[in-house]
Amino acid sequence: MSGLVNALVIAAVVAVVLVRQFRARQISTDRRWWLLPVILAVVALREPGIVDAHHRTESIALLGTELLIGLATGAGWAWTTRIWAEPDGTVWSKSTKASVTVWIVGIALRVGLFALGSAIGVHQDSSALLIALAATLLVRSGILVWRAQSLAPVAGVTTAYRDHMARPARKERV
Repeated sequence: MSGLVNALVIAAVVAVVLVRQFRARQISTDRRWWLLPVILAVVALREPGIVDAHHRTESIALLGTELLIGLATGAGWAWTTRIWAEPDGTVWSKSTKASVTVWIVGIALRVGLFALGSAIGVHQDSSALLIALAATLLVRSGILVWRAQSLAPVAGVTTAYRDHMARPARKERV
């Protein structure tokens, strides 16, 4: 894909993710939460220009730093997201004002990293940003699913008092 298409994909994914995350959303722990980040990473890694051939060491260092920023942003975003369990057992999440701060800091660090790369003459492709976005989404989703599993009630069987046979828990009717 061209740089313009990558930029449009990045803008679209960020817009969709941000709009969705600042509304209350149900977290499903059995869903394929890792699928979108993997698709973004595959699209980014297919591009040959992810590492500058003329400045290989500097380019790899910038890419590694970009990934670290993406991982830190994802973790910060996940830990600043409010999650809660409803009485029916569903787990919900909604990003907070602190999440906005995490995003702003992450974007500022990426802009600074891009400026540093430009100052030392490294050609930077949008694929690096795309793979860092994939890392951000993967870490955030993983931490949220992990946090949601700790809140969700354990479904399954329970044993009655002095009974060694497992029986399904019955829901009381009102």
